[in-house]
Amino acid sequence: MKSDIHGFSKLHRNEKIKIIKAFAKLEKKDVKTLKKESALEFKTAEKMIENVVSSYQFPYGIATNFRINRKDYLIPMVLEEPSVVAAASHAAKLCRPGGFTASSDEPIMIGQIQLTEIKNISAAKRAVLRNKAEIKKMANNRDSVLCKLGGGIKDVEAREIDTKKGKMLIVHIIVDVRDAMGANCINTMSEAITPFLEEKTGGKAVLRIISNLADRRLARASCTWKKSILGDDVIDGIISAYEFAKNDVYRCATNNKGIMNGIDAVAIATGNDFRALEAGAHAYAAKSGKYQPLVRYEKNKNGDLIGSIELPIAVGLVGGATRTHPLAQISLKILGVKTAQELAQIMACVGLANNFAALRAMVKEGIQKGHMKLHAKNIAIIAGADKNYIDKVEERMVKDGNVSVGNAVKILKELKWIERKKKIKRFEKRFKRKVKRKKK
Repeated sequence: MKSDIHGFSKLHRNEKIKIIKAFAKLEKKDVKTLKKESALEFKTAEKMIENVVSSYQFPYGIATNFRINRKDYLIPMVLEEPSVVAAASHAAKLCRPGGFTASSDEPIMIGQIQLTEIKNISAAKRAVLRNKAEIKKMANNRDSVLCKLGGGIKDVEAREIDTKKGKMLIVHIIVDVRDAMGANCINTMSEAITPFLEEKTGGKAVLRIISNLADRRLARASCTWKKSILGDDVIDGIISAYEFAKNDVYRCATNNKGIMNGIDAVAIATGNDFRALEAGAHAYAAKSGKYQPLVRYEKNKNGDLIGSIELPIAVGLVGGATRTHPLAQISLKILGVKTAQELAQIMACVGLANNFAALRAMVKEGIQKGHMKLHAKNIAIIAGADKNYIDKVEERMVKDGNVSVGNAVKILKELKWIERKKKIKRFEKRFKRKVKRKKK
């Protein structure tokens, strides 16, 4: 099946789920979970974190039209912000049939061991590097399953840093974590080799923990949007907006936030750590010493727009909430991913799509027009509209071009007054008929 599904957003929920079931070959139990008002049962939730009293839900949407490396995807996204899913879907539609091209590095993560109170840093550094083989052996013994799968510690590095607390030796273990995000195995390995490092360096270990700047685990994506579809003015506007972000940190922060809208939404849907992704992405954006956009834009020789993205994406298919949360498991089924690298590539494409869609909207029509149209339902609810009035209030606000709580309250009052007048008229008609029958 293809992911470019005409009119998907207008279908009834059951029809949408029917399509997803066929696309991802879901089982009946998966469909049942999708249809539950709360897929996360309390007994599961209380095993995930501490002091659990309930669970909190966000909308679970599906982005359509994505074609990545010549393969079609439906992409689960979990977030509360209107227009993000629609924007990603539209951006993906505009670049079909070619779609996105994506790649990713091997799943290499870094563990850090902080060593302090060392008398001779240079000698300590040499001692660490001289004992690489022993360090690797000790670390790999703590996760034999990972090693059997082709992962495990690949290298050991040591670097000196100068601080107000004196010089410190920071030891890095470079670990291939395969289809895991890697935090648990990295932290376990780091702690396992710490006594040995203290012995060989004469230092005192303070922190031993994973780094969320996964700059050896980058994901990349690119896409070409045709000039014949966008037009020269829109393309020039998007490139101008890119230059704005490149040279202004205030704009750049908002630009990169829009990229993470999509990436975080897929991360949450698949049970991955979106906070780690945020930290890594923003640190990577500032790696040159100047905070920069994560997406770049340029024209090709035909005048088409080329967008490309590169950032660290450390995600997993095993462990944590990915294995615990029932909807995370269904999300992976819908995506049909086989490796963590493939999932990272998808996330990069969604981030690129959301950035393009936001810039195109701002350049072409202003961000609020499309965003507020989708936000109108929320505004109607805030204004006090129930299920009988939500759609009517939404339609009127969009027609007025004024999506605000004040306007929603005004429209709701008018609609309720009209409804009351109709009820009074119906009552009067029934009363007159009753009087007529009595006279006869």
